Amino acid sequence: MIDTSSPEKAGLLAFRESPVAHLMVRYRRIIEVNAALERLFGFDRNDLIGRSVQRLYPSITDFKRLGETCEAQMRESGATAWEDERFMQTRGAEVFWVRARGVTLSLEDPFALMIWAFDRVDERHYRSVRLTPREREIAPLIGQGLTSRMIGHQLGISTRTVETHRARLMKKFGVHNTAELVSQIVVAV
Repeated sequence: MIDTSSPEKAGLLAFRESPVAHLMVRYRRIIEVNAALERLFGFDRNDLIGRSVQRLYPSITDFKRLGETCEAQMRESGATAWEDERFMQTRGAEVFWVRARGVTLSLEDPFALMIWAFDRVDERHYRSVRLTPREREIAPLIGQGLTSRMIGHQLGISTRTVETHRARLMKKFGVHNTAELVSQIVVAV
């Protein structure tokens, strides 16, 4: 029988078994995760506790940029919550798009203690840009820094087709070079 004899035990059970992926971090180090987060990212709880949340990002650049943006905006605005959409990475190195929502429990120091929820985004659009299914397939690979040739090989399409999609992505995101496109794909809020 499941023990819910106290509000504390019931609350812990609710966190652990919630269908929404949650993690708790202190200065971006993971202090607790629930079963849904383990399933979403493919990690066992013991592989994450005490580790940097960077482990769930496709690159150190993504980790740093999103962290700096989140912290600066929360400090500047005094907001207690943050929400965006971003690329994350599973244990098996699959890069996927998620909606991330975080709340700080420390107004004066937002990263001192935060709780985050993650939902895989299955819609065929970014928050600000509508993408085709193929563009959604290609965008994370561009975000990882793969060349058109590498993307074409991985997806079984021609390099020229990848370049066409890259040009369409650049137009949709309103950028003029690949570096700007990668930046927009990574931050895409």
